[in-house]
Amino acid sequence: MPTLYHHSMSSPSRFVRLILTEYGYQTELIEEQTWEKRRDFLALNPAGTLPVYVDDSMRALCGATVISEYLDETHGVLKRDRRLLAEDPFQRAEIRRLTEWFMQKMEQDVTRPLVRERVYKLQMTADQGGGAPDSKLMRMARGNIRQHMKYLSWLAGSRQWLAGDRLSYADLAAAASISVLDYLGEIDWMESPVVKEWYQRMKSRPSFRPILAERVRAVTPVSHYADLDF
Repeated sequence: MPTLYHHSMSSPSRFVRLILTEYGYQTELIEEQTWEKRRDFLALNPAGTLPVYVDDSMRALCGATVISEYLDETHGVLKRDRRLLAEDPFQRAEIRRLTEWFMQKMEQDVTRPLVRERVYKLQMTADQGGGAPDSKLMRMARGNIRQHMKYLSWLAGSRQWLAGDRLSYADLAAAASISVLDYLGEIDWMESPVVKEWYQRMKSRPSFRPILAERVRAVTPVSHYADLDF
């Protein structure tokens, strides 16, 4: 069985997990603490980043973008109306643009710094960079949330799905990031009712159930995290 190295609070990892589950593809999940810099993991991905997908032939694919493209070419192309990356070249470009927005820009501006300060540092030793969270970094990340939510509100309010008329990688990428932030209670849903309605649809999908059921050691999610009607 293929293996996915991931962390439950890594939004790129969640993105790939959602794709795999949407396509009904089973994998073994191994949670990786990247700050431990395990030799065996670095042999798979010298960059030491997540996620990493290892197929049945022990070939490693590194990074959410690379893995998602591989899954589209090997599995998505066979799904027809359930394909998560459109066949039309312009539509594919729009899906890729938005996927990059959430997996790179939002990840850099908001998700990664908040997760590092609020989650990873609790599990790191002092030598690994653990310790008290940096309030300045968290304040900057929280200041960026509102702009990203405004853009997401525009997308969700002007289209049936974020990239067009069908569910796509763009929705899964955005939902992966939002779900991490929601776990930490970083989103004020009163300010983003349109996004809330879209996210409720995403949370209701069977592919979300395993993610909503997970809990992170020493970090309790907000009370509504797993509720479909919140």
